[in-house]
Amino acid sequence: MKTQARVVVIGGGAVGVSTLYHLAKKGWSDVVLIERRELTSGSTWHAAGLLPLFNLSYSVGQLHKYSVNLYKSLEAETGLNAGLSTVSNIRLARTKDRMDEYKYYAGIARTIGVDVDFLTADEVKEIWPLMETNGILGAIQHKEDGYIQPADLTQALARGARNMGAEIYRYTTVTGITQKPNGEWVVSTDKGDITCEHVVSATGNFARKTGEMVGLDIPVIPVEHQYIVTEQHPLIMERRAKGLPEMGVLRESDSSWYMREEAGGLLLGPYEIGAPCCYVDGPSDQSEYELFQEDLDRLAPYIETAIERVPAFGEVGVKKVYNGAIAYTPDGSPIVGPAWHLKNFWLNEGHSFGITACGGAGWQLAEWIVEGEPSVDMMGVDPRRFGPYAGRGYLRQKTEEAYAKVFTVHYPEEERGAARGLKRSPCYDRMAAKGAVFGTVYGWERPGWFAPEGYALSAAELDKQDVLVNENHAEAGPDGKIREKWSFRRSNAFAFVGQEARHVHEKVGLLDMSAFAKMEVTGPGAAHWLESILTTKVPKTGRVQLSYLLTKRGGVRSEFTIFSMGPSSFYLVSAGALERHDHDYLEKLAPTDGSVKLSRVTTQYGVLVLAGPRARDLLAKLTDTDLSNPAFPWLTGKMMSVGAASCLAMRVNYVGELGWELHHPIEMQNYLFDLLFEAGAEFDLKPFGIKAMDSLRLEKSYKLIPREMSIEYSAYESGLDRFVSMKKGDFHGRDALLAWKEAGLKNAFVTMEVHGVTDADARGSEPIYIGDELVGRTTSGGYGWRVGKSLALAMVRPDLAVLGQEVEISILGLRHKAVVIADSPFDAANDALRA
Repeated sequence: MKTQARVVVIGGGAVGVSTLYHLAKKGWSDVVLIERRELTSGSTWHAAGLLPLFNLSYSVGQLHKYSVNLYKSLEAETGLNAGLSTVSNIRLARTKDRMDEYKYYAGIARTIGVDVDFLTADEVKEIWPLMETNGILGAIQHKEDGYIQPADLTQALARGARNMGAEIYRYTTVTGITQKPNGEWVVSTDKGDITCEHVVSATGNFARKTGEMVGLDIPVIPVEHQYIVTEQHPLIMERRAKGLPEMGVLRESDSSWYMREEAGGLLLGPYEIGAPCCYVDGPSDQSEYELFQEDLDRLAPYIETAIERVPAFGEVGVKKVYNGAIAYTPDGSPIVGPAWHLKNFWLNEGHSFGITACGGAGWQLAEWIVEGEPSVDMMGVDPRRFGPYAGRGYLRQKTEEAYAKVFTVHYPEEERGAARGLKRSPCYDRMAAKGAVFGTVYGWERPGWFAPEGYALSAAELDKQDVLVNENHAEAGPDGKIREKWSFRRSNAFAFVGQEARHVHEKVGLLDMSAFAKMEVTGPGAAHWLESILTTKVPKTGRVQLSYLLTKRGGVRSEFTIFSMGPSSFYLVSAGALERHDHDYLEKLAPTDGSVKLSRVTTQYGVLVLAGPRARDLLAKLTDTDLSNPAFPWLTGKMMSVGAASCLAMRVNYVGELGWELHHPIEMQNYLFDLLFEAGAEFDLKPFGIKAMDSLRLEKSYKLIPREMSIEYSAYESGLDRFVSMKKGDFHGRDALLAWKEAGLKNAFVTMEVHGVTDADARGSEPIYIGDELVGRTTSGGYGWRVGKSLALAMVRPDLAVLGQEVEISILGLRHKAVVIADSPFDAANDALRA
């Protein structure tokens, strides 16, 4: 066995072997894989091998697309048949919401180059004659979809990796992983040590045990998944004898199962409520080709619906029931990318659809390791999207929930109920008393919108369909009332959000943004270091500046609001959802000579946003600080007293109105909250939520990561020209950004007015057309209550970024005329902000 390698991949399932294969394909032949038993002896061997292209995540959708295309070419490359059966995949719809989900997905698919066909019930019957069509509204089909033999796929990838110089050590157990002072890793095994530059953990069910070796609490716990294989059915054997094509993979999403042919019989895989997590402490050291005892009682409701849909399934005996572990994360998407805190330690874990994703995940992770960046925006699968709150107790609840909701309708505004209330700002109960309907971000509870006192939805308004998977609303509040029904269209919250937005515009509102990520950067080298990594110069003392961290290629990685507390003291604020992501990059880029100190202070400070034309009048009642424009202009900040509370007040906000962000010691929040509402009574102060903020920010063309800004778009494509200071000297990604510009920009950011909208606004990821030509994609969308227009932010071909340009946006399958308008359709001159 080697004692030195460039990369050590741990784990010999499909995911690990794909990673090895792609590293070798990138030209790094000095790479090895270590597997404790035989290749595929973990979850890979019992996987059903399905290849679902369907995914509402842009990141995961790209990975799945790449995988399916790769698998088609493996036999020609390696000489091994991977067992690919391109038999198509059909997803049935029994409800209008499900069909809306398919229409929304079809738009996403179009933007990434995946073809989706819509079928009638009769057309499905032609393909799947054993199926009954009662209750079916329609279906979608991926003709390029199907299934593959997981073991054959893994062996083909392994041969391909070996052919390119990679080595695989089977029956070799990792006993420890340590990092040397020079940054090199030492992977200790029962066969000896290997020193390497990079380590990749692709250990599946063992992920948490692997993490323990390096001090990581990896947010993955497996869940038991069962599927049933029947004896041969005469009708299927008759079809085979006639040479008829295989009927394909059938998914009745609204009954939460998939079905396909298997060796002349049928294979049924339900995703049931109540499936338990397993291997919480990891499998035993002896685990190999392991299955659990089947539990058919748990599957009974799903089996009944399967027999109703495909009577043939109930006409033959059960040949085998598989019950094996599949790794899950809290949101069901894998974690692919760098580990937090650790240099050159990479994660490719949590793959609940590992056979589908392993090709793409290996491709992008290898690119990340070799090139320093992936080429696909991987934010949707980045390991750092979860924080320290995602511990074992949280994971047990969330992974079981993620499994049970594989086939639920994935509404854009869905808020899942497990492990809620974990992180609450002090004013949570006060917001709840005012009618807050909460959502979550990075574990934090924060108001999405506010329902009037006594408001509740009736059973008739909820209009639940008679299907197994029928939750279309948030969980009931403590009083038992259901206040929010989800939809791909304008929901019941739409009008209430509009009232909040108008109130902020006409009077004054208060928003809790305590979930903001916050960091203090201090030390004699702080200013120089920040200017060396961010796109702007640091602001002068007392000033506020927006700045960006770019990738080495010139794409946009992170956005920071910087307040200068002094020449060598800075306060950085970024998106709450990206706290671990943003802070991890800052910490890894920080100098090690002691000249800069980074302090995470997110939970030390709360943030209340006071915004609206009466904000100054209200705040003036509570402070002796001069709030006039000359004394306290826009984009400045001051330490001030509000009543007896101390605050850092920054005159900046994300809604485009006169206002301040009040950053305060979090223990003073309720005092401050009560004081503001008491003093604000004469100005009709009301709370507003994150949905109103999103509507207000659209009207200002304010951008979000990873929507309008991402690693796939250069800072210039995202319209950040005024925040890029080329004259200040070198900074992270500067030269690459210039080279990108010189090579030619392929996208341009625009704001659009969407015409003919009645009940469904753009949301982001909808395709944009001129005729039949795809010319861009929306990044965000919604209704602007101040301007009275349906708006969309988008990336389009640069020649189309001209005022008055007409295009069409496909929203839930309907084309709408959209016209490019000037950015910031509300108050382009920022008169309200500067008032």
